[in-house]
Amino acid sequence: MDGVELEILWSNLIAIVTERSKALQRIAFSPIVREAGDLACALFDRRGRMVAQANTGTPGHINSLAFAGAHLARIFGNDIAPGDVLITNDPWLSAGHFFDITTLTPIFDGDRLLAYIGSTIHHTDIGGYGIGAGARDVHEEGLWIPPLKLYECGKPNAVLHAMIRRNVRTPDAVFGDLAAQVSSGQSAAEHLITMCKRYGLIDIEELSDEIINRSEEVTRAAIRKLKSGTYHGESQFDVPGGEVITLKTAVTVDADKGDITVDFTGSSPQTTTGINVVLNYTHAYSTFAVRSCLNPELPNNTGSLAPIKVVAPEGSIVNCKYPAPVNARHVVGMYVPMPILKALYHVMPDRVLAEGSGAVWTIQIQGKRADGEAFTSSMFNYSGGMGARAEKPGPSATCYPTGVAAVPVEILEAAMPILFDRKELRDGSGGAGRTRGGDGQVIQFRMMTKDQWLLNAVPSRLNEGPDGIGGGAAGAAGRFLVNGKDVSEARKLTMNPDDVVVLETPGGGGYGVPAAS
Repeated sequence: MDGVELEILWSNLIAIVTERSKALQRIAFSPIVREAGDLACALFDRRGRMVAQANTGTPGHINSLAFAGAHLARIFGNDIAPGDVLITNDPWLSAGHFFDITTLTPIFDGDRLLAYIGSTIHHTDIGGYGIGAGARDVHEEGLWIPPLKLYECGKPNAVLHAMIRRNVRTPDAVFGDLAAQVSSGQSAAEHLITMCKRYGLIDIEELSDEIINRSEEVTRAAIRKLKSGTYHGESQFDVPGGEVITLKTAVTVDADKGDITVDFTGSSPQTTTGINVVLNYTHAYSTFAVRSCLNPELPNNTGSLAPIKVVAPEGSIVNCKYPAPVNARHVVGMYVPMPILKALYHVMPDRVLAEGSGAVWTIQIQGKRADGEAFTSSMFNYSGGMGARAEKPGPSATCYPTGVAAVPVEILEAAMPILFDRKELRDGSGGAGRTRGGDGQVIQFRMMTKDQWLLNAVPSRLNEGPDGIGGGAAGAAGRFLVNGKDVSEARKLTMNPDDVVVLETPGGGGYGVPAAS
């Protein structure tokens, strides 16, 4: 395909999917989507291959959506019609926990299938235990939606709608977010049909072949410039309840084939709390870590992901087996890049960064308002410091690898009876080095209620801070305090009206030996 023609068509595809993503974010009900951008949108060809992704979203959602879209396209095959909308939140087929619901809209021009448009977003509530790690198996965690049709020929699936509505605490918010996913998909479909007619395309198959093949070839070419070999990395961190998790990686670079294989053999086994990770999510953050160092400027699609293989023993913490609980899978999943970066330090030291705080500290609250009305908050997050880079310090209060933003405290205070007393940087918490790790932050809040309330909190790295790299010092460990006392619990906490919660998130590790003073 002519390069100029390809660039014009590619720009159209990116505009369509990015416009869809931004529209979805604007009209979503949940603050975690609307304010923090915890979502992903992507366009798929008829074969279920991810062709283009929006230029906003989180890696865990984006690269997991590549799997979810392929699974839904395969499962339904030719059993689709104009007006259908496919849906699932199956953890092992999509993004790893029930809160992330994927919808996939087949795009028809008349009776001819052109493509699919898909999205994954974090929903406020899906019933069950909530966002915490305290459930003992996946069936305690909420409503499991197998691959089904949310809409059939443009009409709601009445049985499925009724099942969802009766099994969640906040049905208006859940259906508001589902409506945002469906309507933004319809808008994207209209734009893609218009684009195909404008440029005389009967579908996007030739275009997707060109994009995916070129992306794979360029990625393999970048790998061929590296030194072949197997490089090792290891990270340890504590999780809610005090359990210490070990992630080990062997990263094998095959410069002849242009392949990279990330092997997690030797990592901790799956556990009894909801921090287990499905392989899709592990793959998502593994490929993100590699591509961040290798060729971040290249489009992210099925082609650019193909040369990166991810292997993990079944039953391990990063490839858990049913019925393992998974609702707080990000607690481990967001640490996946850390041992990979340590391994890549041996082959491309100038492109990696030191360990950061890892997983965002996630909070969800259930309680009563002043008038006695019950509420369940959306999830909200706070990050620590990012690890230092070879030539620049790590940004403070910035979470690598997720990229999800913090919901502004003003939004949270308007949405529920919460009062924030402090939100400030934790000065000096970043590790020393030639370049310094980013600082964590201090957040203090209380609930303005006369009743007891429930707190799901999943802090990590409370025992030891993130490692430095190349002689850099470790960042400070975090602290999670209730009324001045340290707490580390996997279970949901029952809180009293006057309880005060303080979060001191970890600092990032330093890079390189500090300069002599």
